Amino acid sequence: MGLVGILLSLCLLMYLAYRGINVLILAPLLALLAALLSGGTPLLATYTQVFMAALGGYVIKYFPLFLLGAIFGKLMADSGSARAIAEWIVGRLGGQHAITAVVLSCGVLTYGGVSLFVVAFAVYPIANELCRRAEIPKRLIPAAIALGSFTFTMTALPGTPAIQNAIPMPYFGTTPFAAPVLGTLAGLIMFFGGTVWLNRRAAAAAARGEGYGAHKAVAADAPDEDATDTPPGFAVAIAPAVAVIVLNALFTYVVIPWMDTSYLSEARFGATDISALRGIWAIIAALLLSIVLLIALNRTRLPRLKDSINTGTMGSLLPVFNTASEVGYGATIAALPAFAVVRDAVLGVSSNPLVSVAVATNVLAGITGSASGGMSIALQTLGAQFMELAQAQGIDPGLMHRVAALSSGGFDALPHNGAVITLLAITGLNHKQSYGDIFVVAVLIPVLATILVILLGSLALF
Repeated sequence: MGLVGILLSLCLLMYLAYRGINVLILAPLLALLAALLSGGTPLLATYTQVFMAALGGYVIKYFPLFLLGAIFGKLMADSGSARAIAEWIVGRLGGQHAITAVVLSCGVLTYGGVSLFVVAFAVYPIANELCRRAEIPKRLIPAAIALGSFTFTMTALPGTPAIQNAIPMPYFGTTPFAAPVLGTLAGLIMFFGGTVWLNRRAAAAAARGEGYGAHKAVAADAPDEDATDTPPGFAVAIAPAVAVIVLNALFTYVVIPWMDTSYLSEARFGATDISALRGIWAIIAALLLSIVLLIALNRTRLPRLKDSINTGTMGSLLPVFNTASEVGYGATIAALPAFAVVRDAVLGVSSNPLVSVAVATNVLAGITGSASGGMSIALQTLGAQFMELAQAQGIDPGLMHRVAALSSGGFDALPHNGAVITLLAITGLNHKQSYGDIFVVAVLIPVLATILVILLGSLALF
């Protein structure tokens, strides 16, 4: 009965999230439903001592990344920097490469630390006008934005400040630049595979005589009333985004290793060591200094700086608590006796921990509709076992990190994913029109890239 309760709870979480019910209320209720059906589990103690403890632990660890990332993204949008970067790339590639231009615009922005939601709003109007002029079907725009925003720059490219690249670090003692060669290879597969697919789809549509199509105007088609009248030049616009990556590497490999961090062994600092914190510290410092640089370069373009910072701050709260609630849900499920069956099944999929972490992360990301949530649940519940297996088999922790991150960006983009639903709402399209191409570029190709990385990583072990 306990296993039935877990499966019922997971199915309801996926279905009700797809129906639009917020995970903040779903996660605790469905976690307690699973606990109730397991029998003999005290519900109030489970809620306060297990669910809330896990939720709070996640917020304590990752809230600075969500906070600084949201502020950075808001300032990039309000200063006109995000739009300036997108327009520069589009202008250089031209209408004949419209889809590639859209993908690159999104990729540059997200790799530079801008939130995928900010990128979607910033790039969509440009992509829409470009596709209209080039007679490319509008239905391909969501897939192009998805490819550039939540595939290779979210999980694959080394050094990306995406939260999906930060979550594995404490579990494997790694940095944001884990497995750089295989990560870059996976990123190239996603980028080229996705752009080839979308360009072929556009060519096939042109051969059929299908153009942009007739569509009703949506709110995002209108110009942004808050946009600055004097956007920065490309060099000024991209400087803060480049700074995030450069400073991240500088703090990871130079500054933090140079520091004396022996005090971390003291109980008041958690009795830990720098390997568990280096990656997170580096991203925090990089984002903070890049925000300062962004403000300094664009102060006259940010007349309502206080409002931009406040809006970015508030914008970080829902994402971090949504993900933390999913982590609380996972911790509750993991504490149930019946979860031992699920754990053994996942670990028993393969003797190769790379395969096990990939399966666990993909399945949980698919169920929750969240890359960060699924990976957090997988590592919260099974991270220690994965690390033990990796050490026993001599597998590089950096490779485990990269496979976990890549796996979070596979099944997460199923139809009930919040980013997918938001993207379709922004563009005024629906699943029937656009989800097929989103599935190929954001689910199928990333999963194939992950499989290749696992195969190559496994071959390197022998």
